Amino acid sequence: MYAKDTDKRFYPQYAARRAEKSKLLPNIMKAFLVGGAICTLGQLFFEIYRRLGVDTDTSRTLASISIVVITAILTGLGVFDNIAKHAGAGTLVPISGFANSVVAPAIDNKAEGWIMGLGAKIFIIAGPVICYGTFASVVCGVVYWIMTLL
Repeated sequence: MYAKDTDKRFYPQYAARRAEKSKLLPNIMKAFLVGGAICTLGQLFFEIYRRLGVDTDTSRTLASISIVVITAILTGLGVFDNIAKHAGAGTLVPISGFANSVVAPAIDNKAEGWIMGLGAKIFIIAGPVICYGTFASVVCGVVYWIMTLL
């Protein structure tokens, strides 16, 4: 019976039997509420910076930086992972997900040293996002430039 469960032909059925059943509606609600709370916190920071006399563009930047710093601190303290465990994609979609994807590998690999641990693995998750995002922006810029020449 053990060989049958580990056989590649039977693995999908084995995995389906062992998988925890997801409660879709509660998970969607938690993700929506937590993601909305993170975005509301960002808007709150924006409004605070605006009331302090900071211009609109700088206020937007400072609000984003504030969310990133709070997420990095919560990740370092191990709190953000507990929030993400319950809220799922609600914590990953906003900018907080990016901050978590940079800080978490840094913490996990700090024992390997500054160069081979932290330096080499800090962008192991966020690196492809940065790389492909930059590449896509260059391609869009070139296409836009060509279109302006025509």
